[in-house]
Amino acid sequence: MTIEATRPTRPTRPGEWLDDPATGLSGLRSAPADFQWKIPTERYTSPEIALQERKLVWEKTWQVVGRADELAKAGDWKTYQLFDQSFIVVRGRDDVIRGFVNACRHRGNLLCAERSGTSRQFLCQYHLWSYDLEGNCRGILRENLAGVDRADVSLLPVPVETFGGFIFLNPDPEAKPLAEYLGPEVVELLQPYKMDQFITVMDVEEPLECNWKVVMDAFGEGYHIWGVHPQLLNVIFPDPETGRYRFLGDHSVATTPFDVPRGAQFGPEEQVAGIRKLPETFPAIPLMLPRFEELVAEYRGTGDILVFPDGVTARTLLQRATRDTLTGMGLDVSELTDNQMTDNQGWVLFPNFFMTVRAGECHIVVPSPHPSGDPNRCIWHVASYMYLPAELAEVAKVEPTVVKEPGSHTYFEALQQDYEQMQRQQAGLRNSRLEFETITREEMVVAAFHHVLDRYLGGAAS
Repeated sequence: MTIEATRPTRPTRPGEWLDDPATGLSGLRSAPADFQWKIPTERYTSPEIALQERKLVWEKTWQVVGRADELAKAGDWKTYQLFDQSFIVVRGRDDVIRGFVNACRHRGNLLCAERSGTSRQFLCQYHLWSYDLEGNCRGILRENLAGVDRADVSLLPVPVETFGGFIFLNPDPEAKPLAEYLGPEVVELLQPYKMDQFITVMDVEEPLECNWKVVMDAFGEGYHIWGVHPQLLNVIFPDPETGRYRFLGDHSVATTPFDVPRGAQFGPEEQVAGIRKLPETFPAIPLMLPRFEELVAEYRGTGDILVFPDGVTARTLLQRATRDTLTGMGLDVSELTDNQMTDNQGWVLFPNFFMTVRAGECHIVVPSPHPSGDPNRCIWHVASYMYLPAELAEVAKVEPTVVKEPGSHTYFEALQQDYEQMQRQQAGLRNSRLEFETITREEMVVAAFHHVLDRYLGGAAS
């Protein structure tokens, strides 16, 4: 089932929550008092806590397992591994995407041993029992002698739904619907980006030497930019007084203006130079630069000196360039605000989906527990998606990369910096005398995430 937003009739756009003091928390003073500001380090290293998480979090929550366009036609399937549990996700002949336990109902043999494929049916290689794409048992070897009713041995279903072009799976057969799990505000706020029409321009999976929550924590705050990504300070200046936070049940969204304070060290030329460096981190920016340069040129005067009047910055020009470019390509960004043209909104969908999204592109980081259950390791999936017209989409789309040898893949600059830093952090967290982390008010989303995790580990999650 695909989720659609049910939006009330109103004159404002969903993205305008940023300008509404009733909906967007801001500044250091807005941090809820009951958030946890000291995180026990054993949460990242303890096998016992990892086992608790398996039972109380991973076996009970909706998890992103891929993109709907990976299963473009009937019979396309992929597998999803969660610890030692294996699932199949397949597009049926009726165009519905379904999920099943990856095991034959006869003697439990894996039906799909590869990561993905296309089949007219699922055939068990052990005793040749077969199943259709909807999970019904269609063939039993020497059925007249088997003494088995086909209707009793259909594949075991697991809940699968789609939203924003992403496929979500929940291992719990009694799971509440995805729309209820996300909540109406999450659906409404994300719908205008039209992510279901985005195509994949980067897709990498690799084992990491760190706990999955180290990854979630790293991407939930901008406090580390000064130490890890100083090159981004030309265009991103995380300021907890100007940033905005919104907590939506188990989930959250945060954003900070895609801009730097104006001053002697960041005049018009420096602002423009910062924008020109963005293609190293954001793949959609090159599309916007030609129009951006046209707009910048309008403000060059005698001697080629660049002067911005009040109300004009490199950020506002990039906003205009982004809207002009995407609209000129026939893409619909009419429901997005000017801020959404430039400012990345960082979404955390519990338990392990982090996404930054702005007009025309989004980037996801999805860390999962290592199949071995070792709390000091995880598997991360990082991917980028762009909103492109059909003729460009075909050229830009890429196939998944699975990194076999750790460290052999080079990510774009900022992501490579995070990749290296997170594994250093895990090494430090394993020191036995370090009993807890101290979370600052600038890491409000990290505190919120652990607040939700506390409820799940306490068995009180909704």
